[in-house]
Amino acid sequence: LGAPFRDNWELSQARALSVVRYMVDYLGIPPQRLAANGFGQFQPVNTEDTPEARAQNRRIELKLTEQ
Repeated sequence: LGAPFRDNWELSQARALSVVRYMVDYLGIPPQRLAANGFGQFQPVNTEDTPEARAQNRRIELKLTEQ
């Protein structure tokens, strides 16, 4: 039995997509106004190799822009 995600990048993308789907399904935000991006290990906010740093890097960032 393998892991459901091939790597952290794929996991990050799935996490972002789940938030977008929640916003569409439960908050009624039009899907054409949203995009999901996962950056995995490539854009950490904390580069230390500690449990606390890894927890900080498991995050969702929302960027609001004018239409």
